[in-house]
Amino acid sequence: MSFLDLTGKRFLVFGVANKRSVAYRIAHLLEEEGATVIYSVRSQERRERLDRLLAGREVHVCDVGDDDQIAELAKAVGSGPIHGIVHSIAYANYESFSGTFHEVRREDFLQCVSVSCFSLVSIAKAFSHLMHKRASVVTISISTTRMAVESYGYMAPAKAALDSTTAFLAKSFSRFSEIRFNSVGAGLLKTSASAGIPGYVDHYMYAEQVTLRKKGLATDEVAATAVFLLSERSSGINAQRIVVDAGMSTNYFDQDVVKHTLAGAWPTVENSPTAGASPTEGRSTTDPS
Repeated sequence: MSFLDLTGKRFLVFGVANKRSVAYRIAHLLEEEGATVIYSVRSQERRERLDRLLAGREVHVCDVGDDDQIAELAKAVGSGPIHGIVHSIAYANYESFSGTFHEVRREDFLQCVSVSCFSLVSIAKAFSHLMHKRASVVTISISTTRMAVESYGYMAPAKAALDSTTAFLAKSFSRFSEIRFNSVGAGLLKTSASAGIPGYVDHYMYAEQVTLRKKGLATDEVAATAVFLLSERSSGINAQRIVVDAGMSTNYFDQDVVKHTLAGAWPTVENSPTAGASPTEGRSTTDPS
């Protein structure tokens, strides 16, 4: 038996977009540990695009903004306990966002919260009767919701709501089970979805310099933390946000970064070794997956 003891257990993963996705890396690690992974993607078009990557797997289509589709997914998954759920979903319509927070449109803000946060509540409710009594639910958040990055806009408040939601879900489910809810607060990653955030490459380069190790965060580092939280080895962790940022949040005033900034010697996108590292797949989504 492996340390994580995931062999033969069933997990439902939401949010795979491509092989760079946090959701996909989590699913991949789960499968390496002998678990069975059921995939849920947002559209038939995406399912077709993932046909080769997810060949031989059970893949369902579900728009998490529609409670009826979530209920249908619960029926389709069928009997047998679900030992864990991965919620790696976020959406913001940056096409209509000026970058000035107070100018965000009400409909865009509410849609962002609905898809990025409330979907977790809807999924938990729909699958409550299918989950093992000691199941684990993990959502992917961000390392801080207090850093007011203009271009990230209204996604951070939605993620703040998501972090709070995990605590309230943990309390609700404790009335009848030992099901746990936690979030992984990921630092900046090189994912396709991140390319939808204006100016993200510059932000990623800055984060790379501010980590304690002067090296960017790897998607698998976030995925590994999520898989640990999905296992019963983390049974004592509930209603928490686990920050995975390579120490960035403690190092904003790194002396080298301060020196370069004041000297005007900050590296440009053109000469940075990470230039072009983030792929460009759509500007409307900021799904960390």
